[in-house]
Amino acid sequence: MAEIQVEHLKYKYPLTNKPALYDISFRISAGEFIGIVGENGAGKSTLCQALTGIVPHFHKGAYGGKILIDDLEVKKSSIGVICQKVGLVFQNPFNQVTGAKLTVYEEVSFGLENMGIPREEMHKRIDSALKLLGIYEYRKRNPFDLSGGQMQRMAIASIIAMQPEVIILDEPTSQLDPQGSEEVFQAVQQLTKVGITIIMVEHKIEKIAQYCDRVILLKDGKLVDFAAPQVIFSRSDLAEQGIVAPVYTRLCQALERKNIETGYYPVTLQEAQAVLQPRREN
Repeated sequence: MAEIQVEHLKYKYPLTNKPALYDISFRISAGEFIGIVGENGAGKSTLCQALTGIVPHFHKGAYGGKILIDDLEVKKSSIGVICQKVGLVFQNPFNQVTGAKLTVYEEVSFGLENMGIPREEMHKRIDSALKLLGIYEYRKRNPFDLSGGQMQRMAIASIIAMQPEVIILDEPTSQLDPQGSEEVFQAVQQLTKVGITIIMVEHKIEKIAQYCDRVILLKDGKLVDFAAPQVIFSRSDLAEQGIVAPVYTRLCQALERKNIETGYYPVTLQEAQAVLQPRREN
């Protein structure tokens, strides 16, 4: 599975005066679930586009630095080669559905057909992807008969059937209700268990806190911090970064109750319960 290394990444869109990304460096291990947070204009989508090669291959602009996915350098590789390693899931699943297929099964097969995958192998991959994401029972349905969460899971299945080592999701739950959002996060978590590296832009902070291994915090195109959710959401300057901490973190801050061992505030219900439960006397 793929490791990602970003070295001094800089980028400025054409006909703009201000860089969208400033000298960003970080490393992601294979199989990690990484969240990206930041206010509007922080550079989240631009970073995703750089990781997928859309920047600089489609958006030309001024580009500096290096992105390595294992030994593949994004800037020096074609989009076709990058797509074999990196899959992108759009914010709106309707933008990813072809509209030319009558069933979920056929929709997930679309990318594999274009890749020329043999039929037997194609069936194995589609069945595996649909079962992994819990939508195998809907395989004969029309894609447009699915709920929002089911459709987004179908979009993810169409990507993982092509067996990328990295999947990038740009606000995949922004148009979903709480149930649909939970379905997508649980599905994505399953992908990390089979070694796929996940990078997700998301405004639903509680979900990021619950599911992500580490979080990238961006502000005005700069990397402010890259650490565990407990570290990120315990920052005293979080409001200045345009981020509201998870509700359980805010509760524990108000009560001045931290995790004694780590010194950080809880970010999930379970962590908050552990911190707030009455201390037993010996």
